[in-house]
Amino acid sequence: MSGIAIRVENLSKQYRIGSKQEGYRTLRDTLTDALVSPFRRAGKLLRGQASGAAELNETIWALKDVSLEVQRGEVVGIIGRNGAGKTTLLKILSRITEPTEGYAEINGSVGSLLEVGTGFHPELTGRENIYLNGAILGMKRREIDLQFDEIVAFAEIEKFLDTPVKHYSSGMYVRLAFAVAAHLEPEILLVDEVLAVGDAAFQKKCLGKMEDVARGGRTVLFVSHNMTAVKKLCRRVILLQGGHVVKEGDAIEVVKAYQQDGQIVSVAERVWSNVDEAPGNGIVRLHSVRIRDKYGNVTSDIDSQDAFDVEIEYWNLRDGEKLGTTLVIYNTEGICILGSISNRDKEWHGRARPKGLFRSICRLPGNFFPDGQLNISILIWGEGYRWGHREDEVVSVIIHETEGSVRGDYSGAMAGVVRPLFPWRTELLQPVMKLMERVQL
Repeated sequence: MSGIAIRVENLSKQYRIGSKQEGYRTLRDTLTDALVSPFRRAGKLLRGQASGAAELNETIWALKDVSLEVQRGEVVGIIGRNGAGKTTLLKILSRITEPTEGYAEINGSVGSLLEVGTGFHPELTGRENIYLNGAILGMKRREIDLQFDEIVAFAEIEKFLDTPVKHYSSGMYVRLAFAVAAHLEPEILLVDEVLAVGDAAFQKKCLGKMEDVARGGRTVLFVSHNMTAVKKLCRRVILLQGGHVVKEGDAIEVVKAYQQDGQIVSVAERVWSNVDEAPGNGIVRLHSVRIRDKYGNVTSDIDSQDAFDVEIEYWNLRDGEKLGTTLVIYNTEGICILGSISNRDKEWHGRARPKGLFRSICRLPGNFFPDGQLNISILIWGEGYRWGHREDEVVSVIIHETEGSVRGDYSGAMAGVVRPLFPWRTELLQPVMKLMERVQL
C-alpha cells in the first residue's frame, strides 16, 4: 500500500433532486407539523392524491460503484461529458462531500482547486488565506514563508494582498487559489477545470506549473475538457460516463476512444435561464450559446458550403463595463483551428455598456471547414482583455461535405485542419507539336 496515493472502492454518491431546502425550524413549528400532518394527509386522500406523494423526491446517482487506484507520483486525467461525475469524485476525495456508499482512502496531504471560492474564507485577506491554507495542509509558518513570495508573484495580486478576498474578481480569486495549491506542495493535487476563468496567458502559465508539479513527483488528478492539455500532462486517463468508469489506460488511447465512440455529442444550443445559476461571475453571466444555419434555424448540422452563425447571449451585471467576446474552434483531436475576437465590432467595442442582456454574433464562412465535428469554446472578457469567463466546448457542430464542395469528385483523405475554396487556373502555354518542332531545330 506504500505506493498507492489514492484508493477508491465501490464509491457511489446519490443526490435527491426536486426537494426544497428546509429553513430554520423552531420547536413550535415542529409541534404544529406533528398536530396537523394527519389532517393534511387525509385531505390529500380526499383529493385523490397518493399519501406521502409530496414527500417523494427523485434521486440520481452522480457516481455508482467507482473503483480506481492512483500510484504516488502519477498524473491522471479524468475526462467525460458534463454530468459524468468528475467533479463529484474530486469533491469526495477533497472531503467536501461524503459518499453514499463505498469509501476512498487518501495517503498524503491534499490540495484542491475545484470551484472558484472553495477553500478560501471571504472575510480574510489574500495574505491571511495563504497562511490559512498552508496550516490546513499541515505546514509550519516558516515553510509557508519560504513559498510566500513565489505565490504572490505567480498570482499577480501584490496590490490586493491585504484586501479581503470577497472583493476579488473571479480572475484574481482563481489566480491566487491556483498559486496556493501549486506552491504549498501538498502530496496530492486535485484540479478541476477552473483554469478557464483565467486568460490565455494565465492558463499557459498554470499548465507550465502543473508540468513542474508532475515532474516533481507529486500525485495529480486533473479534470478537464481540454483534450490537448490532458494528453500533454497525463500518461493515464480515466473516462467517466453516467457516474461509471467506462475506460481507463493510456492517455492517447482513452482520449481517442472518448472522441470517436460518441462520447462527445454535437450540441447546437445551450441555455441558462436563471441568471443566478448561469456560468460567469459577478460582472457577466452567460444566457445562451447557439448555432444557426443560413436560414436562421438552430441546428448542429451544417453544409460545408454554407456560412453559419455562432450566437452568444450574456448578461452584463454592472453599469459601465466594456465587454467583448471571443470564440475558439477546435477539432476532435483538440487542435485549435481558429480564434475570432469581437474587437472589430463597431457598435459596442470599447463602449461602456449599461446593465442588460446582450447578444454577440460571429458569422463563419462556408467553404472553409473540413467535414467532421467542431467544438466551440467562448470567452467573455472585460476592458483591456484582463479578466473574463471562459466556457469550453459549450456547443459543437457537424460539418457535412456535399456535391459541389471543396472536395469535388475526390473521395480520398484530404490534409489540413481547414479546407478553404481557393481559385485555380490552368493555362496551355504551348501546344505539344510546336514544342517538338523547336526541340528538333
